[in-house]
Amino acid sequence: MEILDKNIRYAVIGDPIAHSLSPQMQNAGFEAYGLGSPYGKVHVKADELQEFVEFARKQLLGFNITVPHKQAIIPFLDSISNSAKLSQSVNTVTVKDGKLHGDTTDGYGLQAALKSDFDLDVEGATLFFVGCGGAVQAVAYHLAAQHPAAMYFANRTAAKAGMLVGKLGAAYPESSYECCSLSETELLKEFIEKSDVLIQGTSLGLNPDDPPPIPLSLIKDICVYDTIYKETPIQRAAREAGLPVADGRSMLLFQGAKSFNIWTGLDAPVAAMRKALETTISQR
Repeated sequence: MEILDKNIRYAVIGDPIAHSLSPQMQNAGFEAYGLGSPYGKVHVKADELQEFVEFARKQLLGFNITVPHKQAIIPFLDSISNSAKLSQSVNTVTVKDGKLHGDTTDGYGLQAALKSDFDLDVEGATLFFVGCGGAVQAVAYHLAAQHPAAMYFANRTAAKAGMLVGKLGAAYPESSYECCSLSETELLKEFIEKSDVLIQGTSLGLNPDDPPPIPLSLIKDICVYDTIYKETPIQRAAREAGLPVADGRSMLLFQGAKSFNIWTGLDAPVAAMRKALETTISQR
């Protein structure tokens, strides 16, 4: 593990980490308050987590976690929030008096993104998730706690979706939950017809030759949110069909803004953070 700037007070860790946009976004937030640029990024491999945690206890005030450490970090923490415990995912850690407290702001980030991009309130809405991997599990419990009418899940393996549906139903029984496999076209069509928004949570689309996770012909009369913040086949199909569509940069913005607020107690300067994020993406 190599820490290029030993004076940082906040950081994002992951493996890989070079692609992360968090430093530009978070430092724009700190700079808006005249607090300098205390946020860096550290490449941490799985066998280096303990070494990083020891550094964080002594040096940092907080840090973010991205893949693949959102679950692996938990045993190293002194406490975690209830939502992080339910989702078994931590993306934000606060350091105070050498103690580490873990939280997850991913669900808040998606909730705020849906409101910002589509003026959609999760309460009373029907949400359809494509994929049940770590990205979806990190947000599902937070969104279920906001009292949606229903949450539908489609996954390559229906059993994994079924496990998530069972856990959500036990934790938040007020909403209804259903699932299917990605090969069950009729159920996919039914879920889309019943839902207010489709949330694409798989990694398909990161590579140019990736196939879409579901048949694009099914995407009709629905808002489309893709957690990937580069153009994907689903985003293109939704735009060509004239549907409301947004990518994952707004979720990244709002989850980062929530982390900023947790660490500092200050209202996150979202406009400044958004501008830095958009500028960085446009330069890539």
